[in-house]
Amino acid sequence: MEEGDLFFDHHPDIEDVEVFVVDVNGVLRGKTIPRAGAGKIFNPGVRLPRSVFAVDVWGRDVLAAGLIAETGDNDGVCRAVPGTLHRVPWVDRPVAQAMLTMADSEGKPFFADPRQVLARVLSLYDKVGLVPVVAAELEFYLLDNKPDEKRRPQPPSSPRTGKRVEAEQVLSLKKLEEFDKVLSEIVEYCRAQNIPADAVSSEMGPGQFEINLYHEPDALSAADHVTLMKRVVSGVATKNGMAATFMAKPYGDKSGSGMHFHFSILDRKGNNIFAGEDSRGSPRLKHALGGLLATMSDSIAILAPHANSYRRFRTGSHAPTKMTWGYDNRSAALRVPESDIAATRIEYRVPGADNNPYLALAVILAGAFYGLKGKITPSAPVRGDAYESKAKTFPTTWEGALAAFEKSRFIDAFLGKEYKKLYLACKRKEQEEISRQVSSVEHDAYLSI
Repeated sequence: MEEGDLFFDHHPDIEDVEVFVVDVNGVLRGKTIPRAGAGKIFNPGVRLPRSVFAVDVWGRDVLAAGLIAETGDNDGVCRAVPGTLHRVPWVDRPVAQAMLTMADSEGKPFFADPRQVLARVLSLYDKVGLVPVVAAELEFYLLDNKPDEKRRPQPPSSPRTGKRVEAEQVLSLKKLEEFDKVLSEIVEYCRAQNIPADAVSSEMGPGQFEINLYHEPDALSAADHVTLMKRVVSGVATKNGMAATFMAKPYGDKSGSGMHFHFSILDRKGNNIFAGEDSRGSPRLKHALGGLLATMSDSIAILAPHANSYRRFRTGSHAPTKMTWGYDNRSAALRVPESDIAATRIEYRVPGADNNPYLALAVILAGAFYGLKGKITPSAPVRGDAYESKAKTFPTTWEGALAAFEKSRFIDAFLGKEYKKLYLACKRKEQEEISRQVSSVEHDAYLSI
């Protein structure tokens, strides 16, 4: 029995299925299909315009991306990603959801689907008998569902005390207890959808939390689970009268939200190639670190995709700014956590919670592959405060990051020139729109003078 038939046999009450792809910004875009026609999500597929992968963050067409006028804005065929058809437990009526991935008219994976961008990078590993093992740590804020009097986001009120959360309480058990209902529902619904959620912790900001995902020997699945977990978090927050945000810096004076990726690499025998004779790791660990450092500047436009993303990069802010690596050093951009030798891995600490996980993992794993192939030697590990090191600073402005991305041969080689054109067009459109807006800070500073 096929996956769809089995699912509907177990859930005969389902009325509709929400189907979606993941666009360039990590936004879910799709439609609702009545139960009677839901079988087609596996075969023959659902048709969506290919240009859905080339819209700006507001969902408007980006003509310069080349997927509209030049192609006649034709359709691609989307089929459900196996294992993603699940019930949506946070809504009142019986609804299911499924993630889709797109092929072109000839049945080939469509280049502009971010899921396929990552798949192309993973194919390089497959050819040499290597398998990345990946896990993500995702930070987010719970918010009041109403902004303050100046239309700014504000922390939620505690479900237990009714008082607005203001204090910064990192790793606070009290904070976890106050939001226990919301957080326990997030974990419960993740498990119901086979999303491998692990530990939950409170973070620095008021109403800020982090959820870890277990390591998976399938980077595509790991990115799927990040995407689906974001949907769970948002859905549960709404169900409980709150909102959730993965914005990198929702409060200018509070901690930003990151999405750290941990990864190791297995060989054909299942051995971790990063593991050495001691905690310092193997030569191949160093080569991967060398590649990641060599490609970091080129990758920042993916890891920090929006104007707001660059507000995280402040000295001493728990977000790195220098191209550094270190052993168990959280001020470095690349951290080798203290662990059992067999679990030796790299933590990439640059990405914000607002990134597209498919694209972020694509550039991270491409950078490691580049280093392994070229046997690149990294700089010496940083000791102490990495912010004070003499290492180079990666681009910490949006314009600088996009400029590095645009001229990058590394991006050409691993993401492809066609995808580079699309991504730049979407980001330039977003940048142009934001540059035209006059902020309330500018009004406060300049209007009266």
